[in-house]
Amino acid sequence: MNRTTLSLIAGTTALAAVTGFAALSQPDAPGARTTAEAAAQLPVERTSLLCPAPSTSEIAETSYTSFTPVTKGTGGDGEAELRAAAEQSADGPAAGEEDGASDGKTGKQTGKQPGKQTDKPVLTPKEPGKPVTGDSSGSEAPALVGTADGRFAPGWTVQETTEVAAGTGRGLQGVNCTAPDTNFWFPGVSTAADRTDYVHLTNPDDSAAVVDIELYGKDGTLKSAVGEGLTIQPHSTDPVLLSTLTAEKQSGLTVHVNVRSGRVGAAVQALDDRIGGDWLAASADPAGSLVLPGIPKDATSVRLVAFAPGDADADLKVRLASPSGLITPAGHETVHVKGGMTTAVDLGDVTRGEAGSLVLTPTDRSVPVVAAVQVVRGKGDRQESAFIPATRPVGTRATSADNSAKGSTLSLTAPERAATVKVTASAGSEGGTPVSKTYTIKAGTTQDIEPPVPAGLKGTYALTVEPVSGGPVYGARALAAAEGGVPAFTVQTLPDDRGTVAVPEADEDLSVLQK
Repeated sequence: MNRTTLSLIAGTTALAAVTGFAALSQPDAPGARTTAEAAAQLPVERTSLLCPAPSTSEIAETSYTSFTPVTKGTGGDGEAELRAAAEQSADGPAAGEEDGASDGKTGKQTGKQPGKQTDKPVLTPKEPGKPVTGDSSGSEAPALVGTADGRFAPGWTVQETTEVAAGTGRGLQGVNCTAPDTNFWFPGVSTAADRTDYVHLTNPDDSAAVVDIELYGKDGTLKSAVGEGLTIQPHSTDPVLLSTLTAEKQSGLTVHVNVRSGRVGAAVQALDDRIGGDWLAASADPAGSLVLPGIPKDATSVRLVAFAPGDADADLKVRLASPSGLITPAGHETVHVKGGMTTAVDLGDVTRGEAGSLVLTPTDRSVPVVAAVQVVRGKGDRQESAFIPATRPVGTRATSADNSAKGSTLSLTAPERAATVKVTASAGSEGGTPVSKTYTIKAGTTQDIEPPVPAGLKGTYALTVEPVSGGPVYGARALAAAEGGVPAFTVQTLPDDRGTVAVPEADEDLSVLQK
């Protein structure tokens, strides 16, 4: 079951109280309405988000920013909060385990065990339209489990941003907290000696989740018995070190997280000894065509990693949506992805000083694939890396939190047709007045936008992107910071926030009771 199906089920269930049920009364007249009316788009009433534990570094500094855009039709009630995932109980570690120990098989950090949750929320938003922030320091910051309902639910966004001054993975690491799901693809992970990659699994529910972690390399499946049937206890989190799942040392792998029972939130923390590190969010669901937006214009290296989940091979046309239009990178016109195998292609400095987004389309037959790029900025020993997965289009609306007056770049691309987009800067977390601007993105181009800033800004603010007309728009937001001469940065994509759900118009029909 994919994310869209789960979101529609959850949204429709939550909206039952709004839409009600058909009354047991006869319609006014048979055949009064012979055609179904268009489904109404109504706000979702409940949203869940999961934030992974940010860092194992003692010098890590982490900030959290929560934001819900104002949505019509939500009413005046509701609340949102983020709480630490269940901590170890007062009675000590779970039975059969020692405090802070590893299980010796998967590399899971078992110091954070299921137990009682903290009573005090880590973060509690006060009103839609205004960000609220929090922070933590060091290696003990926990994973967070969040829920929002009523007016806080539609489009709720939480950004987790961590600065690490030195050591493995040093630089800027950012991730959007994600909704729980049952299926995740992560192309671009590594078990090589210079990488330390963890897949963080967080269970928000009252029952245990059972998860399989599968690894796919250049020759197909990497054998691993210890990645099967992992149990994630209720309200707990487990970071699983990928290099403990297989003896093979490969870069450019794909991880598939498949949840047998229950649901989890999943994200990969990829830390490099030389070029920093960042979070790798899940790729969009497998599709024949993919867009990877927001490659920085000063990227010195771009590496594409693609995987075809089925048995069929995929042949993809590779194009770069630049500010002037779609161009084909010389020497990398196409990429061949064998079924069940991961393919990695070094594209070099493909952007050549201009904003860009990768557009992958089938050369002939459409075969579903997943993909991500690893992007490097800087040179020599002053390099920093980040990841951009293939993403869904902005759709109705997308939101990015934790923006500041300087260091934020919004990248928008319209790969098919020209589009007009409205961008709104929210009020600041400590003060400021919202402001909106409208932009036109030409067909086949990518435009880097210096986003609007709230008047009188104090603190951080959120950006909300809403397509007004034209073709589909894809987006990403980059944060940049100077870390001792290293061009530290992180990139988050902007998929549709799924803040509304389509609810069909229903007619009363007593005849169904007689069947």
